[in-house]
Amino acid sequence: MCGRYTLSAPGDVVAESFGLPEVPVLAPRFNIAPSQQVPVVRVAPGGPGRELALVRWGLVPSWAREAAIGNRLINARAETVAEKPAFRDSFRRRRCLVVADGFYEWRPEGRRKQPWHFRRSDGAPFGLAGLWARWPDPAGGDLESCAIVTTDANDAVRPVHARMPVLLDRAGAELWLADGADPGRIASLLAPAPPGVLVGYPVSPAVNDPRHDTSDCILPLAGR
Repeated sequence: MCGRYTLSAPGDVVAESFGLPEVPVLAPRFNIAPSQQVPVVRVAPGGPGRELALVRWGLVPSWAREAAIGNRLINARAETVAEKPAFRDSFRRRRCLVVADGFYEWRPEGRRKQPWHFRRSDGAPFGLAGLWARWPDPAGGDLESCAIVTTDANDAVRPVHARMPVLLDRAGAELWLADGADPGRIASLLAPAPPGVLVGYPVSPAVNDPRHDTSDCILPLAGR
């Protein structure tokens, strides 16, 4: 599961990393939580260029009766994403990159869980394999939302949690966003990150509160 992540990279770095035509204005965020508006990169309407859009984290399928279903659909398992009704249409036609530069997982320690922060060893931002959907709101307008695809943990994450988000390198991101890409090739991207890509360390339990969104969330925990 991926339930929190970070994006503190400046807009010009994000634009260069994701091939965006314009530099986005992004405030640094250190504790991004479900139901919040999050930046995703997707193919712009009419293509073939890319755009950065703000959508709600927690996917609401187009056929949903109410938006509250998104609270249960923040992640899509790689093993079932192509078949599960909530995700299969987005997997075929509405893939995106969730822009991040770190994510949190929690390790059980006795009666509590210790949060860990994971980031690339070079500190660069990365794209998480994401899906997006557009839901026609009965009250008017459309709600756009997303989910993060997860897979088995790699060696860096496994001591903390059994699952991790799917990280895509530049070649993988190109394929993930491509219209009409072969489903088998797309599915092959949904694998754990290679060894050496990630580093992780324990951080303060303050990150457990989604209202706490400051840079101290990602500081290594003293004495650990």
